[in-house]
Amino acid sequence: MTVEEFLRWEEDQPEAPRFELIDGVPHMMSPERARHVRVKTAVLVALSRAASKANPGCEVFNEGLTVPVNDRNGYKPDIHVTCEIIDGNTALSEKPIIIVEVLSPSTAGFDRGAKLIGYFQLDSLVHYLLIDPVEKSVEHHLRRNGEITKRMLTDGTLALDPPGLEVRVADLFETRW
Repeated sequence: MTVEEFLRWEEDQPEAPRFELIDGVPHMMSPERARHVRVKTAVLVALSRAASKANPGCEVFNEGLTVPVNDRNGYKPDIHVTCEIIDGNTALSEKPIIIVEVLSPSTAGFDRGAKLIGYFQLDSLVHYLLIDPVEKSVEHHLRRNGEITKRMLTDGTLALDPPGLEVRVADLFETRW
């Protein structure tokens, strides 16, 4: 099915399951563990604080909106940042500038492979962050001048420019505020 057909199909599904569209086929997403949810929350808070300071025109979303990477693939990133205005009635986010996936043993290969390739099909995407909650590390994929580079961080500050956000790596794992 196409992303458009997927969104209509998804509206008819029960509330509990979460799905992504992969090669035209809906796939139920795995249940999350507490550590995964804690790190997602920490990333959401850290990026939201950074956006409110540096670029209030950007909005940070947790999982829920589908990011269509082409006609037959639509993913639901754990966290993403967009600097475009998104209609309150849509289920799509079409121009993310930052996408974050929190790694889990069952999805790490897909996040580092097909999702990385798919997300970078989007002209808007500059930063793709893979957060390892066990190693407490960040794999930062950055697109500049058509080139994608990768660096690993375990401490210090993560500069996400554009859109001009800065977050301490430690804050991405802080679960008590």
